[in-house]
Amino acid sequence: MEHGRACDCNDCGGKYILIKDEEDPRLTMFDKPLPCFGCGIGWCSFLLGCIFPFLWYCAATLYLCKYYNRDPRERAGLMASTFAALFCTVVILIVLAVIFL
Repeated sequence: MEHGRACDCNDCGGKYILIKDEEDPRLTMFDKPLPCFGCGIGWCSFLLGCIFPFLWYCAATLYLCKYYNRDPRERAGLMASTFAALFCTVVILIVLAVIFL
């Protein structure tokens, strides 16, 4: 293969490159879709947490245990769920303070 050409075929003239990197197989690790209908555990927990707030706390636990190291695409959704859990906790504490004090 010549230097500067992406492939040896004569059809494309070397203008196209391979999608899959044969030298580093870690780059293809994230080709599979995310769980929970493709939006990830974090965003699914964030959306369903509006109905079942306990899911925000489950996702916050995953975030604090660094579950996103398995798949970095999960980080944003888990962080959003963690902020929602924090906000929910603050609101509950304020409501309880107003009721009982």
